[in-house]
Amino acid sequence: MLGDAYDVTDLKSYPELPEVDETGATFLQNATLKAVQISEQIGGLVLSDDSGLEVDVLHGAPGVHSARYAGVHGDDAANNAKLLADLEGVESREARFRCVMVLAQNGQVLAHFDGAVEGKIIAEQQGAGGFGYDPLFVPDGYERTFAELGEDVKNGLSHRAQAMQQVVAWLGR
Repeated sequence: MLGDAYDVTDLKSYPELPEVDETGATFLQNATLKAVQISEQIGGLVLSDDSGLEVDVLHGAPGVHSARYAGVHGDDAANNAKLLADLEGVESREARFRCVMVLAQNGQVLAHFDGAVEGKIIAEQQGAGGFGYDPLFVPDGYERTFAELGEDVKNGLSHRAQAMQQVVAWLGR
């Protein structure tokens, strides 16, 4: 989305940097921790994000704990099983994927951006694409899950795409 105007690398290009502890209580706090700490250590602009699923009836859970909702970081199967168990017998399953991105330089926050896609959690997993909660999430206006819609559709309307569009607009101002 940034085109040729920027040389984009990720943290894999900096194996010497320590992992930033995500100790914040919000997506904004975690994204800020990552952007500020990394930008203090490397030159140039640093863009970080923190993202997750918020389910209304669960008071926003799994939220910032989305990747480790069932206890083990990145265990998608366990996280999905826990979410379905927590929603057993619940009819109201409104939810959203939220992404907050923070742009920093030299340890200073320049701006932050927020994207969200509304939808609902279905009763059983459908689709083999995507990752995380994608097989359970049907975005508003669609009848299929993110896992069924495919990368092009998902990336066109996702929470990350919305936040990134704001980043692109801010950088081009």
